[in-house]
Amino acid sequence: QVQLVESGGGLVQAGGSLRLSCAASGRTFRDRAIGWFRQAPGKERAFVAAVTGSGSRTYYADSLKGRITISRDNSKNTVLLEMSSLKPDDTAVYYCAAGPAASYSVASLYSAETSYVYWGQGTQVTVSS
Repeated sequence: QVQLVESGGGLVQAGGSLRLSCAASGRTFRDRAIGWFRQAPGKERAFVAAVTGSGSRTYYADSLKGRITISRDNSKNTVLLEMSSLKPDDTAVYYCAAGPAASYSVASLYSAETSYVYWGQGTQVTVSS
């Protein structure tokens, strides 16, 4: 069982930055990929970024590359999502999710919602213009 708690969301002006944190419980944290997804009002949940269990590989949504960085600290059971040059279109609830205690051989699986087993409750990010 893994529990995930997101934090760091809030209200920020366009052009600003935020750092979201995903704190996880469970001894198998380091074996699990962690993904970030977001859901904007009236839209489906969308992939943002993912990091493998070891932290050696990262994946990003093409539309967000260059503005976001995902990282993890397995000693602290924490994954960070740093976002910069924020736009009003980045307004959404941001969720972190944990995959199974295994790695994927196909890179595209890291961006699929169905690849993740545990989900946090989300943290709201609002970007004002």
